[in-house]
Amino acid sequence: MDTPENLKELVREKYSQIALQDRTTNATSCCGATGCGEPVYNIMAEDYATESGYVPEADLGLGCGIPTQHAGIEPGMTVLDLGSGAGNDVFVARQLVGPNGKVLGVDFTPAMVAKARQNADTLGYNNVEFREGDIEHLPIGGGTIDTVVSNCVLNLVPNKAQAFAEIFRVLKPGGHFCISDIVLVGELPAAIRQAAEFYAGCVSGAQQEADYLAIVREAGFEGLEVRVRREIHIPDAILAEVLDGPALQAFRSSGTGIFSITLRATKPKACCGPDCC
Repeated sequence: MDTPENLKELVREKYSQIALQDRTTNATSCCGATGCGEPVYNIMAEDYATESGYVPEADLGLGCGIPTQHAGIEPGMTVLDLGSGAGNDVFVARQLVGPNGKVLGVDFTPAMVAKARQNADTLGYNNVEFREGDIEHLPIGGGTIDTVVSNCVLNLVPNKAQAFAEIFRVLKPGGHFCISDIVLVGELPAAIRQAAEFYAGCVSGAQQEADYLAIVREAGFEGLEVRVRREIHIPDAILAEVLDGPALQAFRSSGTGIFSITLRATKPKACCGPDCC
């Protein structure tokens, strides 16, 4: 039986392998770390090439949106990227915060943190920082962050309620997050959920869209809105690795949808007096 710690170790192992490969290599495999033909990760990724501050060497093609486009990042802000990988979204956010701002990246895969730090050193960036840590227990002080971004990572966190509680904790009152992630409409077949490659590829770890949004609201956020919603199509050649012909056909006709959503919500401002709450 998979436990939260087992799932975390699975993700750490997969992403440690991916950290040692470039984007081109990752794009030729189904889960970034194997040689099974078509990509799972990369069929979800958006094109960052036109984003100011984009660093190709930091883009491993592991995202499912571009959260920095909708995050309202302004000069001077302190931004936190959850699951920062090789630094892709951190470097884009750095361009937006300017020289007086700061961007922190947290990732729990040591190889990814090392790769991101190497990229930052090569580029000579001194207002970015990468920390090794667990999203469920962030190594960040409370009330210190203006904006949190994350790109196709919270799927990989077993306790999503705890993750959003941590996001709420580290944000300043009035601060907000903008997250791109994978959600479901309908139930995935058990064979997909049990496949390690699909978990590490952000698919079998996905929650129902309604449940995901409910977790955000229950964490205390307000003004929740879905800025982007895009359906993800997984090719038959990938699904055939875990589903036989009839099961694959049944899945296609089931109405189950896999979607990338980019959502944004705000932490309420602090109470200013006896009548404001």
